[in-house]
Amino acid sequence: MGPCKYLVIFYGVSAGQNGPNMGADEQDLVMLVYLVLNVEENKIVGVHQFPVRPAGADVNENILSEEVTSEFGISEHDIKSAPPLESVIRQFDSLAQEELGGDLTLVTDGQLHLRQCLYPEVTRKNITLPSYYQRFHDLRKEFQSCVPSPVANTVDAGGGGIEEMLTAFSLPSDSAPDKSLQNVNNMARILQKLVADGRNLHEPEIVQLILEPGIRSRSEQVDTNCVVRARGLPWQASDTDIARFFTGLNVSPGGVALCLSPQGRRNGEALVLFESVAHRDMALRRHKHHIGNRYIEVYKATGEDFINVAGGNNSEAQEFLGRGGQVIIRMRGLPYDCSAKQVIDFFNTGEDACEVLDEDHGVLFVKKPDGRATGDAFVLFKEEGEGEKALQKHKEIIGSRYIELFRSTTAEVQQVLNRSTEPAAKGGVVGGTSAPLIPSLPPVPPMAVIPQQLITAGTRKDCIRLRGLPYEAQVEHILEFLGDHAKNIVYQGVHMVFNAQGQPSGEAFIQMDSEPSSFSAANNRHHRYMVFGKKQRYIEVFQCSGEDMSLVLTGGASALGHHQQQGKAPLLSPGGSMLGPQGTFPYNPLMGGMPHTTSRPPAPGSFSPFPAQLLYWPYPSPPISPNNYFLPPHGHMSSPSSLLTPTSSISSLSNGVTSPLPSGGPQGQGSPQLPQGPPPNTLLTVETVSQVNLSRGAAERPNTETLLRSSVYIH
Repeated sequence: MGPCKYLVIFYGVSAGQNGPNMGADEQDLVMLVYLVLNVEENKIVGVHQFPVRPAGADVNENILSEEVTSEFGISEHDIKSAPPLESVIRQFDSLAQEELGGDLTLVTDGQLHLRQCLYPEVTRKNITLPSYYQRFHDLRKEFQSCVPSPVANTVDAGGGGIEEMLTAFSLPSDSAPDKSLQNVNNMARILQKLVADGRNLHEPEIVQLILEPGIRSRSEQVDTNCVVRARGLPWQASDTDIARFFTGLNVSPGGVALCLSPQGRRNGEALVLFESVAHRDMALRRHKHHIGNRYIEVYKATGEDFINVAGGNNSEAQEFLGRGGQVIIRMRGLPYDCSAKQVIDFFNTGEDACEVLDEDHGVLFVKKPDGRATGDAFVLFKEEGEGEKALQKHKEIIGSRYIELFRSTTAEVQQVLNRSTEPAAKGGVVGGTSAPLIPSLPPVPPMAVIPQQLITAGTRKDCIRLRGLPYEAQVEHILEFLGDHAKNIVYQGVHMVFNAQGQPSGEAFIQMDSEPSSFSAANNRHHRYMVFGKKQRYIEVFQCSGEDMSLVLTGGASALGHHQQQGKAPLLSPGGSMLGPQGTFPYNPLMGGMPHTTSRPPAPGSFSPFPAQLLYWPYPSPPISPNNYFLPPHGHMSSPSSLLTPTSSISSLSNGVTSPLPSGGPQGQGSPQLPQGPPPNTLLTVETVSQVNLSRGAAERPNTETLLRSSVYIH
């Protein structure tokens, strides 16, 4: 049976759900039961039942679920007068040390009581558990190893559990009125049967409390069924914070990969690799559990997603990480001429002096592809204590600059170094920025894109232009500023204008439902103040037409029917309609093929400003962070390209969805057909792309070019 003298059956009752969903609702434990079995004598030597007072019991009157009160017989009065969890754990530990000599191993009915309930709760409450809670036998797995597989599979799936095991061993069920005691006594009978039959238990399962470092390569194969994506993380969350969120579950070495934005900042997402499918499945049950006041979304991900983020092919990074330091600190804001000696002196001096691992070799500066400094560096420390001291120097000074310090990860080091050293055009990179970390978009067929002018063409002054917006302003601030006039905005009619670097320009275009609406909004809101936090800015509001909008967005090119200025690429409304290789219009996304007509090409300016049917392009599930995707012209990766931005729910044109033209239209030709062959050099040109490469980042465009993004705010 193993070296331990005692087996202790551990059983918990949650205030919320029990059974297969135990722990999924983040509720506290309200009852702990310990049954002690002397292995040598195969005899029960004690049963200890402890009611536990959960957090909030003094405030909430009805904290217990109906299942707990009816099936387990626990009342509100029982738990309000009970000691807290920490006291109960100390109380049993005293008994275990005095009477059992600490020579014990826990036995549980499945994984949930310890991994999903006890460990998350003690982590939330900062309670330290005795070491014997880190090793336990799962009675269901032990049962699986000694009975026919059909019965074992039923038990493992949670189909009856203890009752199924009793039936398989022809054992009677206990008749105790208390369900928790009844379950514990039944588990004891099964365990005694295993002991009597001379069955040897397997090695105890281990609960890992420390995230082990690990280095991942791009060529490594990862089990795609063991990865999750966590979203909504605090931006300052480290890999240890994420491992702490998943406490009780075993994360693989180097199994936390923080995702970075195109600017190299953490974007609130992480990919986590677990040691088994069972642990991944338990992690998915922590969907919308909390870190502080933030709830965290947890979704399935793939091994490819994980390797794309965590895998590295940079030899300098792998040599740096191979030195074995337990803590990695990221420095930001360094002087560009900063040396390794200055970094070492920064940590070696002052009140919280600490030693950098391997001196100069423990400092890795991040550089741009051309070798210039970025102001970032990674520093290795040998032990956790040294790392804690190092973090105390956050915002201390080197030269005249204060330095920001963050705990980092092996995956972050590899991501940053990969981006800084890979060739600019590799992997679909446009303009020197990197491709998406998680390429989750569905494959896109060869298609044509409809320029912005087809959407906003016309001389009707049913739009307004806002100028002087605070750079931090979002759609909701614009709606608040417009007040009652906001109700006259068309579906997806708010467009924020960004410059070529992707930064807000302080301008926005709004499409209204009529000319009187736009006139009234411009007349009443011109030179009114927008209050943004402690700031207030007066905003200029002008009435304009779709043609005026096109004139501004193309940097001075004339509107419909005129030639583009040389070097100007047409701008695309985010989520624009996409046509097939034949360029026919409209296109029904629910149909398997494209409609083909033989109608002659329409004259410039003859398009309706409202496209017919649209191709809906929803986010992947779970959604990734909003990105800009550029469609480079075939064979010219470095030339300007059009912008495509998925919106938060569907990708559609900014004027909304209209009905397609009837097949017997005014000319009897059905839907108009876009020109085929080389497109004329006009703003109405439909640019046909024979091969589409999606990549994140800004294309190399003239700085005067602006980007148009449509914001979905009406549902």
